[in-house]
Amino acid sequence: MKPIPIIFIIFTTTLFGQVKFQSVYDSLQLEGSTTIYDYKHKQWLFTDIKDAEIATLPASTFKIPHSLILLEYRAVNDENEIYQWDGEPKSHFGFPFKVWEHDTDLKTAYKNSTVWFYVKASQKIKRNKYKSILKKIGYGNNDLSEAGDDFWNYGDFAISPKNQVEFLIDLYENNLPFAEENMEKVKQLMISEREENYTFRDKTGWARDNGKDIGWWVGYLTTNDNVYFFATRLTKPIAEENPNFFSRRKQVTQHILKKLNAY
Repeated sequence: MKPIPIIFIIFTTTLFGQVKFQSVYDSLQLEGSTTIYDYKHKQWLFTDIKDAEIATLPASTFKIPHSLILLEYRAVNDENEIYQWDGEPKSHFGFPFKVWEHDTDLKTAYKNSTVWFYVKASQKIKRNKYKSILKKIGYGNNDLSEAGDDFWNYGDFAISPKNQVEFLIDLYENNLPFAEENMEKVKQLMISEREENYTFRDKTGWARDNGKDIGWWVGYLTTNDNVYFFATRLTKPIAEENPNFFSRRKQVTQHILKKLNAY
């Protein structure tokens, strides 16, 4: 991607973000950070600039570049090609996912984060090919040493919040080595909310590593006159019960975006 200047205007981008918005995390007793890039003004905002550079498993947020790869290299012919469910119960980290238990196309698999669909499709592409593609697009640390097929959920593959945002900017600009048609298809898959004055394109993710739950929400918000790219990553000890953990990913991000008068 083209280098993006990080504008360190101390009280408006770095410390401003950390002081003003870290209180949101503190009040909700959350660990993690939100990273935002204001496209129009070319400014970064970090609630925790150090955390923004720490890489962890991408989990289902990887479905954004993964969908591009599957379309580009014809692991799926298009977003409507159906893969058959094998009839077996499906779960993730021991939790049942009944919503995965049916024949599925890419559109539905993206929406429902259907792991088995992406695993099955990934088997059509060699691991070295993945490494080559991911290196070319600058996504993650390129460590695909995990023996299992779903290297985005397990192992040492990792990406930082800032890197997530950088990738999303390239996707928005169609500045990736994929057919424009496929990039536009993925942008359509990503739409989760569309109103008259704004649209959210995004993906959530959930991984477990080193005794912690890792919760992601990444994407971008388009408005009538600007685009805001974001990556929020929350963490908590697996043993710690927090029924609001998953909903907080979006809540904290949207709170910050609204405080910025983004929408």
